[in-house]
Amino acid sequence: MKQNALKYIIIFAIAVITGIFTVQAFILKSRFDLSEKQFNEGVLVALEEVAWQILEYNKEFYGHSADFNNLGPVERISNDYYIVNVNDVIDSEVLKYHLIEEFKKNLVNTDFEFAIYDCDTEQMKYGAYICANADTCKHEKTYDLPKSDKYTYYFGVHFPKRSQFFNARLKTSYVFTGLLLVIVLFFGYTTYVIIRQRQFSEIQKNFINNLTHELKTPISSIGLASKVLNDKKIIQNPERLSEYAKIIHEQNRRLSKNVEKVLNLGSLDKNRIQLKLENIELKNLIESVINQFKQAGNFKNTLLKSGAISEKLIVRADRFHFTQVLLNIIENAAKYCKVNPEIAIDTAIKKGGITIRISDNGIGIPKKERKKIFQKFYRIPTGNIHDVKGFGLGLDYVQKIIKAHKWKIKVEENSGGGSIFSIHIPYKRHGQSYLQDTAG
Repeated sequence: MKQNALKYIIIFAIAVITGIFTVQAFILKSRFDLSEKQFNEGVLVALEEVAWQILEYNKEFYGHSADFNNLGPVERISNDYYIVNVNDVIDSEVLKYHLIEEFKKNLVNTDFEFAIYDCDTEQMKYGAYICANADTCKHEKTYDLPKSDKYTYYFGVHFPKRSQFFNARLKTSYVFTGLLLVIVLFFGYTTYVIIRQRQFSEIQKNFINNLTHELKTPISSIGLASKVLNDKKIIQNPERLSEYAKIIHEQNRRLSKNVEKVLNLGSLDKNRIQLKLENIELKNLIESVINQFKQAGNFKNTLLKSGAISEKLIVRADRFHFTQVLLNIIENAAKYCKVNPEIAIDTAIKKGGITIRISDNGIGIPKKERKKIFQKFYRIPTGNIHDVKGFGLGLDYVQKIIKAHKWKIKVEENSGGGSIFSIHIPYKRHGQSYLQDTAG
C-alpha cells in the first residue's frame, strides 16, 4: 500500500469516526433533553393533582369551601426543587400519601423529600424522605428546602437523585457509547501498530541494504586479493604480495567487525547485558578513549580534544561498555561532518551528579529526529545519498548501555554548529551507578 493511500484512508477513517461521535453525542443529548422534559411534565402534573387532592380533602374533612381558582401554578425553583402553592392548610400525612401515589401514576420513579411552610415559625417544616423503590426508608434529610416569600400555604418537593434517575434511563445509550469508544480505541491502536510496523519494515529494509553493502564490499575485496595471490608470479614481487596480504587482513578485520555488531545486536535484544562494574577514574578513561580513537586511524583529519577534568572523579561503570559508548558517539561525530571534524569532550559537575558533554561541528541533528536516532536500525533520511556507512546500530547500543547503568542521555544543538551529546551520571552513594569525588 502506498504511503499516500494509507494517509488518505486514515484521514477518511478519522472523519467517519468524528461524524459517528457527533451523531452519537447529538442522540445522547436529544434523549437526555426528552427524558428531562418528560420528567418535568410528570412532576408538574403530579404536583398539580396533589394540590387538588389536598383541597378536596380539606373540603370533606374540615368543611371548607374548596376554592380551586386560588391554586397557583407549580413553580420550579431549580432543576430538582419545586414549590406548590395550595392557599389552604396542608396536612403532612395527607400530602405524603398523595405525593407517593401521584408520582407513581406519572412514572416519576425516583426518591424525593418534602417540607411544608409553617406560618407560626416562618420556617420550612421538614416532612420526610421517601425512597421510590422501597417500602421502608432510612434516609435522612439531605437538603434544606428553601422557603418562598410569595406564598403563605405551600409545600416544597426536592428530588435528590434526579441525575441518577436520568442516567438509569439512558443506561442503554451509555453502553452503546462505551462500546463505540472501545471500538474507536481498538481502531486507533490497530492503526498505530500498522504505521509503526510499516516504519519498522522500512527501517529493516534499509538495514538489510546497508548490511548487504557492508558485507559485500570486504568479501569482494578479499576475493579479488585472493585471486591475485593465486598467481604464482606474485612470489616474484614481494611488495605486491605484502600489499594484497594487507588488503585481505584489513578487509577481514572490517568483515569481522560488522559481524560482531550484528551478534552484539542479538545479545542486547535478549537483555544479556552483564555489567562488570568497577571504580574508574573518569579522566584516565577519557584519555584512553581519545588514544584508541587516534590509533585506529580511521579519521585522520579529526581534531579530538578534552577539557580540564579532575583526577579525583571516580565513576562506577563497566569499563568496556562505557568505552564503547564514548567511541560510538565520537565516531558518529566524525562520520557526519562535511568539514574537518572538531570534537571536544568536557565534564560539568552539578548538584545531582556529573555530565559528560561531547560536542562536534558536524551536520547536526534536526530536532524532530533527536529521539528517533536511538531507535534500532534508524538512520536520518538522506534521500538516495549513501555517503556515510553504517547500520543504525551504534546509538541503539549507546542507549541500551546508558539505561543499563541507569544514567541519562540527551542530544542538543551546538550553538556553533553540530550537536552536543550529554551523558548524565547521577550521584548515588548506594546505587548501582554513582559518581564519587575522593576529595569529598
